[in-house]
Amino acid sequence: MLSNLFKKRSLEVLAPINGEIIPLGEVPDPVFSQKMMGEGVAIIPTNGSVHAPVEGEIVLISDTKHAIGIRTTDGSEILIHIGLETVSLGGKGFTVLVSAGDKVSTGQVLIEVDWEYIRENAKNIVTPIIVTNSADKDIQCHYSKSCIQDKTILMTISAK
Repeated sequence: MLSNLFKKRSLEVLAPINGEIIPLGEVPDPVFSQKMMGEGVAIIPTNGSVHAPVEGEIVLISDTKHAIGIRTTDGSEILIHIGLETVSLGGKGFTVLVSAGDKVSTGQVLIEVDWEYIRENAKNIVTPIIVTNSADKDIQCHYSKSCIQDKTILMTISAK
């Protein structure tokens, strides 16, 4: 019973979209593939809106609506970057449903995405999910061929 008190608490990051999970090293952008922004995984989306993969507070929404950041209660910072070179779309194809400072629950819809528009107008639809402050975290990435939004565990994060 006491041993449970000393176990590291971990945070599960769920899939924010449906699709295929790939390692960051396979993302065709060196910022992500070389983990310059942090550790994580990427998803090749099939459909659906982007949901909160964790409970926390919205700390970043890019002006061009293609990226959103969430800080969890344990201090982990999760970035969802929808597609590659999507900043050039100027926000077209994205409808953000939350604001900076909002508290969100796991599974809450954050951004509606017009995937057809993104496929036709962006470099790539691959969507990295990054722990931007991963240097001080112990992160275990989970890979499976496909992931189900709000169900599949992408990563487990714990303190080092």
